[in-house]
Amino acid sequence: MDLTSKKVIKNLLKKYGARPSKGLGQNFLINKAVIKKIIKEARLQFKDIVLEIGPGIGTLTQEIAKKAKLVIAVEKDSKMVKILKETLKDFQNIEIVKADILKIKPTPYTLNAKPYKVVANLPFYLSAPVIRKFLEAKFPPELMLLVVQKEVAQRICAKPPDMNLLAASVQFYAKPEIISYVSKKSFWPMPEVNGAILQITPTYTDKKTDSRKFFRIVKAGFSQPRKQLANNLTKKLELDKERIKSWLLKNNIQPNRRAETLFIKDWINLTKSY
Repeated sequence: MDLTSKKVIKNLLKKYGARPSKGLGQNFLINKAVIKKIIKEARLQFKDIVLEIGPGIGTLTQEIAKKAKLVIAVEKDSKMVKILKETLKDFQNIEIVKADILKIKPTPYTLNAKPYKVVANLPFYLSAPVIRKFLEAKFPPELMLLVVQKEVAQRICAKPPDMNLLAASVQFYAKPEIISYVSKKSFWPMPEVNGAILQITPTYTDKKTDSRKFFRIVKAGFSQPRKQLANNLTKKLELDKERIKSWLLKNNIQPNRRAETLFIKDWINLTKSY
């Protein structure tokens, strides 16, 4: 069964009384070259445990299962779960879990304390919360290989002087890299925007850095991105402005700089010296 065929997809959906949900971001991958690229860049081996989020009808799931030891496919839509049970029935190494990925533990079932990878064509609206959830998990994945919205991938991979809160949130934990861009024509139904294959490799940030304190300071700094850093920090941290300026200068940061110009190491230094 060719799950990249529009005709096959439409027949499957009709059979189970389903239709692509815009609200759930259901845009199925129909470009075989993109699927092949995802599998290659995930560097899958037979020992690998893979968590897939939003498998839809199982197009990518089948290809992952051919390379990995175990695939845990987490799907929220009950009708898609029924379709998956048909399209994946010939595979013994796939576990289908009906659940909302944002409401369950990041490492369900056999994943606890075991190395695993996350590979997924993510519903675009889920990208940021899913990435943060897994990077902040007690047992983060060794690799995340995701198809996300092009603009989100670019924001996540941003560098000074174009940093942003999302980029800082991801780069505190990991190294993100855009592998390639994906035309919106590679999906059915076709979304309004293009996508990107994003690789995220956790770097296990210095454990001495207090993550709660780090994010409190970073969020304060980015609270009004166009304003000077000293003003944002003074207002949000509720500290004396002269004290804020002194703190910044001690870390070789001019108080009139904007948050978008700081590197992750600058934020870490500020956290440690706060």
